[in-house]
Amino acid sequence: MKKITKNLLFIVLGILIAGILYYIYLPAVNIHSANFWFFLMGLLIVCMLIYGFKKAGRQFLLTEGRQLRLNLDFQEMKGLKYMGILLIAVFLVYLVGSILSSTIVNAGKYQQLLTIEERNFAADIKEADYNTIPLLDKGSAALLGNRKMGSLVDMVSQFEVSNDYTQINYQGKPVRVTPLSYASPIKWLTNQKKGIPAYILIDMATQDTECVKLPEGIKYSKSEYFNRNLYRHLRFRYPTYIFDDQLFFEIDEEGTPYWVCPVKKFNIGLFGGQTVGNVVLCNAVTGECVDYQVEDVPQWVDKVYSAELLTRLYDYSGILRHGFLNSVLGQRDCLQSTNGYNYIALDDDVWVYSGVTSVSGDQSNVGFVLMNQRTMETRFYKVEGAIEDSAMSSAEGQVQNLGYVATFPLLLNIADEPTYFMALKDASGLVKKYAMVNVQKYQWVAIGDTIQECEKSYSELLNTNGIISRNADQIKTVSGTVEAIAPIVLEGTTHYYICLEGVEDLFDVDMSNEDLIEVIRYQPGERITLGYTEGYGLHSVKEIGGSKRG
Repeated sequence: MKKITKNLLFIVLGILIAGILYYIYLPAVNIHSANFWFFLMGLLIVCMLIYGFKKAGRQFLLTEGRQLRLNLDFQEMKGLKYMGILLIAVFLVYLVGSILSSTIVNAGKYQQLLTIEERNFAADIKEADYNTIPLLDKGSAALLGNRKMGSLVDMVSQFEVSNDYTQINYQGKPVRVTPLSYASPIKWLTNQKKGIPAYILIDMATQDTECVKLPEGIKYSKSEYFNRNLYRHLRFRYPTYIFDDQLFFEIDEEGTPYWVCPVKKFNIGLFGGQTVGNVVLCNAVTGECVDYQVEDVPQWVDKVYSAELLTRLYDYSGILRHGFLNSVLGQRDCLQSTNGYNYIALDDDVWVYSGVTSVSGDQSNVGFVLMNQRTMETRFYKVEGAIEDSAMSSAEGQVQNLGYVATFPLLLNIADEPTYFMALKDASGLVKKYAMVNVQKYQWVAIGDTIQECEKSYSELLNTNGIISRNADQIKTVSGTVEAIAPIVLEGTTHYYICLEGVEDLFDVDMSNEDLIEVIRYQPGERITLGYTEGYGLHSVKEIGGSKRG
């Protein structure tokens, strides 16, 4: 009876330890999860230690050298032998499964994970709309978020801004959103009943930053503890799902906060060929979860596939096109994404942009790729030019006396010309200037204090080199009698402002453009014809141009 009691205690202790380890590490109960196999091996090691301790007892013999040794009866340790064999068997299954899932064995299958369609750049990418261009990278957004948080005296002592900053399309605008998080375990203890009261919303085009307060607090997040912790909440509801390491914070079109939780799908062997099979949407306030097949995810969801996963899948497609050995030795026709990426809003989705270059490490792109973060649709555009690093260096060279650093570029279409657009930041991370660099001729660089100044300078640069922007087609003309004309100096440059009789608008003529110098000959009462585009000064050779200030 006593022996049965001891064995029962041993079993209960083993179950208790297994439960604690499961609660802490949360492995998916799924043979495709590497963590599951590590958990089994760790559990077997713990059981072996407990079993050995049980069999050895607590008897210690003190030797003459005053050293302690354990009094082991190896005839009673047969259980250890069996558990050791089981441990080795589990390890071998994991090892063999890893090898059979690797690119060495399955190069062809990895290469075909992603379907790539070659498209035309000018047809797909519309000319830049400067009201919807995301001007901020994640680092700049974080500065704005922290600054906004510092102004909220009622919350700043209890919460801090999380580092999620997910870029999404919200009501037709590119924004970044991130929840608040508890500042410390003590702050969690005093605030967890009401939850996290707000999230930060940053307009990437206007840089407007808003703290959106919720009628009911966020109860499920990464900063929660125990059962309301997001990972633990998902694991208990879906014990067999292998969730991606990145869970995305998003808001729907009504501003309701959700966690977008991609579920890994392994297409090659036990652990290889990862894509996404399901998506769980978790309401951050109520914890309610809805499970979708990846093709059925609602339209408002923007991030299902992480940028890292998409670029990795593209690299498989480009590097393994002639097999594994070629990718290591000859490297014939091997292509890969460049060492960075950015995001583009297109067709109400968020697309990952990255350049495509050869694995030889030259400083040129053979094209670039767009990858849809919701559907995994991938488009390749064959455009030869400089890689992003070269364009960044070229832009930094224009302001090297100021020591500004360029952000990773965004790809724009300006006059059907693929153009890198980037911000130039000072040492404190604040955006000071903007730059545009032509992809194919990266020595063409335009700098401006504002995006409008930068675009104007770049358009003039294109015109100088015989490339006419589409905006030139939008040139309007107006004729009339000069009512008033006056010169004004703005930032060291002379501008002539002209009023025409019967016309409400005021016309600004920038005298730094030598083609417009003859405007100084006109006096009130004389007839004049002006060619203009609203907002910036594009003009034709035969007409005196100006920019319309309505």
